[in-house]
Amino acid sequence: MAEVLVLVDHVEGQLRKTTGELLTIARRLGAPSAVFIGSGFDAAKEGLAAYGAEKVYRYDGDLSGYLVAPQAELLAQLVERVQPAALLVPSSAEGKEIAARVALKTSSGLITDAVDVQPADGGGVTTTQTAFASSYTVTATVTKGVPVVTVKPNSAAAEQVSGAAAEEAVDFTPSEAATRARITAAKPKEKTGRPELTEAAIVVSGGRGTGGDFSKVEAFADSLGAAVGASRAAVDAGWYPHTSQVGQTGKQVSPQLYVACGISGAIQHRAGMQTSKTIVAVNKDEEAPIFELADFGVVGDLFAVLPQATEQVNARK
Repeated sequence: MAEVLVLVDHVEGQLRKTTGELLTIARRLGAPSAVFIGSGFDAAKEGLAAYGAEKVYRYDGDLSGYLVAPQAELLAQLVERVQPAALLVPSSAEGKEIAARVALKTSSGLITDAVDVQPADGGGVTTTQTAFASSYTVTATVTKGVPVVTVKPNSAAAEQVSGAAAEEAVDFTPSEAATRARITAAKPKEKTGRPELTEAAIVVSGGRGTGGDFSKVEAFADSLGAAVGASRAAVDAGWYPHTSQVGQTGKQVSPQLYVACGISGAIQHRAGMQTSKTIVAVNKDEEAPIFELADFGVVGDLFAVLPQATEQVNARK
């Protein structure tokens, strides 16, 4: 059975949920092999084994002072040596740049932002994506080299299956070209106590209808243990940070539940959340385009609707 390489998404050995999701997808395609880069492997090993990693390619060198070029170089060398059935990478901004560099270095096909990955008839993989601002769903296959695929968070439920997680040290020295760009300063993201927007199972977003007051949106999100997003209109008005923008020019999310509050539903916003499993809209304009997309809609003022919803959620906990 061919190996399927999965780039481990972690912070100092603390695994992000995308790693378990990618290892689950990898089991459909072959034998999951994790690629761990950086420090904290001892903390991560148990989790990697729990999600079915049969092998772990481990590189303990410190690449944190560089941009993504050294990681891409390491992965390209592994792809050339192992010739896996596929390489799966988290579909973050960093992950997509790594994947693109690997595909270029290995003369392989690249698919980004997949929401499903399945084995293809006759070998290879078949992916599902959305295109043209999520107006179309497309399937694709890679016809050259090793399929390099970035997968959106929440595209699969992480399933625990015991794996051997056999370690294999990777001997790697980044090239001079890969280390020319260095990170000179970094600032940790301020913690809010809420889940990461792109990884959250539930997202509650506010738009122009909030009038700049996100307190009711945040209270409802906290009652659900959800992340908070915002439309471009709200971000451009300075009501919420750009890092929370959902849409074509912001972050793309695919949670189990997406609640749009006071958001009209312009195509640019829909492009960032249309693949959500269940969509709920709250808007006082019954003609708002968001209702065309929503599974459930509430015509009403969010300042009246959300406090009642929050109260009911808290009462049922």
